[in-house]
Amino acid sequence: MRLVVGGVHSGVGKTTIVAGLIGALRSRGLTVQPFKVGPDYIDPSYHTLAAGRPCRNLDTWMISPEKVAGLFHHHAHSADISIIEGVMGLFDGQNYQDDTGSTAQVAKLTRSPVILVIEASAMARSAAAIALGFQHFDPELPLAGFIVNFVGGQAHGQGVAGAIERASGLPVLGWLPRNPALKIPERHLGLIPTSEDGQWQDFIDSAAGHISRYVDLDRLLEIARSAPAVPTSDLFAGKQIHPPFDNPSGGIKIAVARDEAFNFTYQENLDLLSSAGAELVFFSPLHDTGLPDGTCGIILSGGFPELYAAVIAANQPMRRVLQNAHASRMPIYAECGGLMALTQSIIDLQGLEHPMFGLLPGRSVMTDKLQMGYRLAQVAGDSWLLHPGETVRGHEFHYSTWENRPDDLQPAYTLIPPNQEGEPKPEGANINSLWASYIHLSFWTKPELALRFVTCCRDWTPYAA
Repeated sequence: MRLVVGGVHSGVGKTTIVAGLIGALRSRGLTVQPFKVGPDYIDPSYHTLAAGRPCRNLDTWMISPEKVAGLFHHHAHSADISIIEGVMGLFDGQNYQDDTGSTAQVAKLTRSPVILVIEASAMARSAAAIALGFQHFDPELPLAGFIVNFVGGQAHGQGVAGAIERASGLPVLGWLPRNPALKIPERHLGLIPTSEDGQWQDFIDSAAGHISRYVDLDRLLEIARSAPAVPTSDLFAGKQIHPPFDNPSGGIKIAVARDEAFNFTYQENLDLLSSAGAELVFFSPLHDTGLPDGTCGIILSGGFPELYAAVIAANQPMRRVLQNAHASRMPIYAECGGLMALTQSIIDLQGLEHPMFGLLPGRSVMTDKLQMGYRLAQVAGDSWLLHPGETVRGHEFHYSTWENRPDDLQPAYTLIPPNQEGEPKPEGANINSLWASYIHLSFWTKPELALRFVTCCRDWTPYAA
């Protein structure tokens, strides 16, 4: 059984509805596998909490559609039902010309019925026109029904639902009233992740209760059960995803940053590292004073160092440990927030400057300009991780800039401008065994990244003070 929950646009309440659906179905004794379309770390944290198993990303721009289909079926087969949350609007993706990277593409790729969420707070019968437009925009899309969100009351909900059903001939599975308690708190990069303090389980339970009350779960399960059989993917050529490599190294400890400030890491990346022989151990750059014993490689995950800059600045023991690790040429891989924390300082949202770990020159400065989007990047020079001329696909999403970056600093990548228009732009840093960039990668864009990472960690010689 499987379903896609898409929206007519961002902000219609997809994440709340999906988290509630997962919780409601799990309370019925079903094992639910959550997925999220596109590049996202925060929404999946809610679905992971609700499902009790990791949410997986399905990104058909960073990863080939064939690999995405294989990953989906690999993780879905052990669950009773899979629920895929869409990204932005149903047809919104990497460009304006086709459905690359969109929820619609993933729905067709996985042959999953689509439930479309319509936000009806400021409309009545017009919701039916919107439903009809989405129904006929792409005849290949398996649209199967609707959920109406943010209605003003019973009469409003029933009236909108009736209008949609008469116009489209498809069922409205339920309508949800406006409820401030079901709004997830947000800030500059979107929703607040569940790795931070909050009553997140209470939120999940409340969302599940509302879904159970207002949505016809039996009919929803009938739709999910109607999904056609999909041929088994040959992505792994007869072998399991663990391990996809012929000769995993085994027992190589890689320390992964995971706490309130650093928690943006794709589960797929960790899976690939494990399959290549890594033993993943976790540490907190905020609270720990050292790395786990036996560490021979570090991942400094993305996140929100700007919100915890004072705590980072106060953790002098961790600053010394990371500087010693870098001096010993231990492999260190940092993305976005990880890069920010490795500069000399951060100027936070209030304009205050805080010293950081100091492995990179310059400073990170918060701005009011969001830099986001998919990025095609070519490797700028040889390194332990990537070879000259190789290209990778990733994404960036940040409000900070790296100021006072020396012009002669070896970049990690050269960003290739869209449609080859404009000048290539250097990005990140490649210093000895330190690889740092604003670009977030899914290692499935180039799975050999994981093996190279583990191999370099295996060959590293511990630093002698």
